[in-house]
Amino acid sequence: MTPSPLARHQDMSCSVLLIDDETSILDSLRILLKEEGFAVHAAHGGRAGLEQIAALKPDVVLSDVRMPGVDGLQVLDAARAQDPDTPVILMTAQATLQSAIQAVNAGAYYYLQKPFRNDELVATVRRAAEHRTLRVENTSLKQELKRRGGSSAAPPVGQSRAWREALRLAETVAPTDSTVLVTGESGTGKEVVARLIHERSGRLGGPFLSVNCGALPEGLLESELFGHMKGSFTGAVKDKQGLFAAATGGTFFLDEIGETTPATQVKLLRVLQQREIIPVGATEAVPVDARLVAATNRDLEDEVRRGGFRGDLYYRLNVITVHLPPLRDRRDDIPLLADAFLRRSAAHRGDSPKTLAPQALDAMMAYDWPGNVRELENALERAVILTAGDTIAAASLPERVSERRAEPLVSERAPASPTLEAIERAYVTWVLQNESGNKSRAAEVLGIDPSTLYRKLARYGVD
Repeated sequence: MTPSPLARHQDMSCSVLLIDDETSILDSLRILLKEEGFAVHAAHGGRAGLEQIAALKPDVVLSDVRMPGVDGLQVLDAARAQDPDTPVILMTAQATLQSAIQAVNAGAYYYLQKPFRNDELVATVRRAAEHRTLRVENTSLKQELKRRGGSSAAPPVGQSRAWREALRLAETVAPTDSTVLVTGESGTGKEVVARLIHERSGRLGGPFLSVNCGALPEGLLESELFGHMKGSFTGAVKDKQGLFAAATGGTFFLDEIGETTPATQVKLLRVLQQREIIPVGATEAVPVDARLVAATNRDLEDEVRRGGFRGDLYYRLNVITVHLPPLRDRRDDIPLLADAFLRRSAAHRGDSPKTLAPQALDAMMAYDWPGNVRELENALERAVILTAGDTIAAASLPERVSERRAEPLVSERAPASPTLEAIERAYVTWVLQNESGNKSRAAEVLGIDPSTLYRKLARYGVD
């Protein structure tokens, strides 16, 4: 049966890897499939076949089963580990029903018994190629649909140069499996960028899981990250899978990784080096396949110098660093962000978006936003609730935003006599900004406990 020109054209883009330990079979199959329009590569023996699978990433693999050293089932495992969508056709002269069932259960696309007819082999390879194409197109379609409308995360918004450069770097590294470290002050959108990396990667079909390392005590954090065995500690009434294992095939986002303790850092280093975890109370390691994206508002290089963070872990994390600028350094994005937040709020209410009065926008442009994009979103949410009409006045914004900007603590001319509370507020805000939004460190610098700082910030209207 002669294939149509269209079929031949499709086959030319399909690469087939032949693996057999008999040179005569390799030569005859190479000639047969090449004449049918396939791009054919041959490997003599299973070990050479494994090398070719890794180097060529073929569309279809056609392998003998019984070969010395590395057999067909090992070839099958390697091909599916490289790409689960790669169809593998196994052939053997020693076929039995049991061996055929074993091969299919292991993931083989088809099982051919020698001797076979040439047209049977060609038809099987062509069906395998079509199967591969459909699987790849289906995956691509799902990813595109998810990118266009299936994501629950807010898309990145902004046109400033620093922001666009950060997004460009994130999109460049996204298709790889490299570890990414996202840095920036609190509220700059680190999780938004982490989700962007996930959605632009080949792991889109897998889960996106996240944990805030600073929000959990050490013991609970390790259990969440690595899982635990029943009876490993008080309250461990059953085995629990950790988030690293649950994120297999997807992306795991470790937010505020700079808050982890040295003991946890040692275990994280093992994950990055060995790609395996040991659940709390277990003795055997469990392999993991999750892409790691970490984030911090700390200067980890400075933390390494001070002994607060392991240098070896930092260099493992710092493969690609995406730094997000604070909102005060991208003021031109404030109107764009405000419009996006107001539209999203309107969509949730099922109403038309409210607009900002010119005075309200001027006040927002003049404010420094120590809490960055998160503070902006919260301020607008409050303003929407307090605004009965369609236009948000400056008075509806938090007082810290709408009031005239405070004089700096140090200036060329003496400021008007400020109140003690105004001085305290300015100083607390300055320390918080100087510590990159890290409240724990700001409280330490101020010489107060974190709960007192939280109360002060709440009184000032700072998140």
